[in-house]
Amino acid sequence: MREYSEAFKGKVLQRLLMPNGPSANSLSQEVGVAQSTLSRWLREATTLDPVTKRRKPPAPTSRPIEQKRPDDRSASEKLRLMLEASTLPEADVGEFLRRHGLHEADLAAWREAALAALGGSAAVQARSGEAKRVRELEKELRRKDKALAETAALLVLQKKVRAIWGDGDEDTKPGSDE
Repeated sequence: MREYSEAFKGKVLQRLLMPNGPSANSLSQEVGVAQSTLSRWLREATTLDPVTKRRKPPAPTSRPIEQKRPDDRSASEKLRLMLEASTLPEADVGEFLRRHGLHEADLAAWREAALAALGGSAAVQARSGEAKRVRELEKELRRKDKALAETAALLVLQKKVRAIWGDGDEDTKPGSDE
């Protein structure tokens, strides 16, 4: 593996980073260094001044006021955000959600949870009906499992009886000693 001086690396990187400079492929052919090596040097050179000057600073974005995940918020904070969002006109809700790092689904889930906690949600009644149906189905499944196990046990016993006593399809007539 060939070693290159830091000065050589610096000059090659400067040429690579020049505005309207050569591409990595053409520069690699020109200086006799593999293109993958040039790419590695470029990745490793993030601390060099030419590289850091070339990189653009991240564009300022409207960052969320609160950098919390929706699940990390307190109940009072969720309630405040729900109430604030409900007072906004429909056109401003999207900007509000972006500013606070939320999605419409977060607000809907919080609203449903609040209604469920207060006991006035149709979703809670639907869930309780679903839970009742699940319990009924589980009860029926247990009953059918028991019946199946009983039938399997009877079949096993029937096989054993036939093995011990025979099939009964013998040529002798019933009641005769022959």
